[in-house]
Amino acid sequence: MTASAPDFIEVDNTRIAVRHQDGAAPGVVWLGGYKSDMLGTKAETLAGWATDKGLGFLRHDYSGHGESAGRFADGTISKWLNESLAVFRQFTRGPQILVGSSMGAWIALRMNAELNKAGEGDCVAGLVLLAPAPDFTAELVEPDLTDAQRKDLVEKGYFEEPSEYSPEPYIYTRALIEDGRQNLVMTGPIHTHCPVHIIQGLVDPDVPHSHALKLMSLLPADDATLSLVPDGDHRLSRPQDLELMTRAVGEMIARVG
Repeated sequence: MTASAPDFIEVDNTRIAVRHQDGAAPGVVWLGGYKSDMLGTKAETLAGWATDKGLGFLRHDYSGHGESAGRFADGTISKWLNESLAVFRQFTRGPQILVGSSMGAWIALRMNAELNKAGEGDCVAGLVLLAPAPDFTAELVEPDLTDAQRKDLVEKGYFEEPSEYSPEPYIYTRALIEDGRQNLVMTGPIHTHCPVHIIQGLVDPDVPHSHALKLMSLLPADDATLSLVPDGDHRLSRPQDLELMTRAVGEMIARVG
């Protein structure tokens, strides 16, 4: 099935591509990963599932990703967070389940914090976090930097790393890493004020399951669920992974709806 053309909104003078399906609340909001776009397997699966259930569904591409304008290398967590909040506020009505994958889980947690701070916490009914990578710049990238990569950050402002998921390399900029330190969420207890369900593969080569366990330890125990997938990788895009994802979202909606 060919995806419909996106809508566009301007956020900080950048055209952000958005796809929105009307439906009942709680709706579902998809937040993709680093260098992912909104037409990936998990997002498309959720779109079809939400349509079948008559639920609202919202997704967008961060600047420098997919169909949105901007350069990927200009992106930071703060920039992508601001875009995500703008899309959320313009297109959603009523409570929503935020479904964040990898870096998208970091964006989801930051969105939840900002909405709570603004008195809009009721807009987030729950979080489903897939292979969550909050604080990945400080927790997963910085500790393993090589001398050559540190030199590139100082002299060029970025370094490149091959990607298993794309012919294009990953680019990590000094601005991304420095801004990441201003958006850390795993520095103490995380008060989401809503239920959280984490899904983590045990053979994830990019985000170790110890990261999910650390995140879980910072969440209120009675509001948090952790599902470990023994043979799951970082993508969590096999049929059984997709079924687990939609079941988790459905159970969250049944719980809060």
